[in-house]
Amino acid sequence: MEMIKTAAELVFALLILTGALLSAVSSVGLIRLPDVYLRSHAAAKSATLGVLCVLSGAFLYFAFFLDFISVKLLLGIVFVFMTSPLSAHLTGRAAYRSGVPLWNRRIQDDLKEVLEKERIRTDSSS
Repeated sequence: MEMIKTAAELVFALLILTGALLSAVSSVGLIRLPDVYLRSHAAAKSATLGVLCVLSGAFLYFAFFLDFISVKLLLGIVFVFMTSPLSAHLTGRAAYRSGVPLWNRRIQDDLKEVLEKERIRTDSSS
C-alpha cells in the first residue's frame, strides 16, 4: 500500500512539473515569436495546458491523499479551460480586424477572403 501511495505521489508531482514546464515554454514563445498572432497562439495553447496540468495535479493530490474535494480547483480548471482559448481567439480576431500586420514571412491569410466577402455582402445589402 505504501508503494502505491508513493507511485501516485510521483505521478501527481510529474503532472505538476509538466504543467510548470509547459508554462515556461509558453513564456519563451511569448518572447521569441515574431507577431501578435503567433504569440497569442503560444499563450493560449501551452499556457492553458500548463495551468490545467498544475491545477489537475493539485486537485488529484488533495482528493486522493487528503480526502478533500476542492470545488475551487474544479472551478479553476473549468474556467481556465473555457476562457483562455476563447480570449486568445478574440484577441487575435480583434488584432486582425484593427489592422495589426501579419508576420512578413506568413504564407497564407485565410481570414482575408472571408472578411472581403463579408464586406461585399454588407455593402450590397445597405
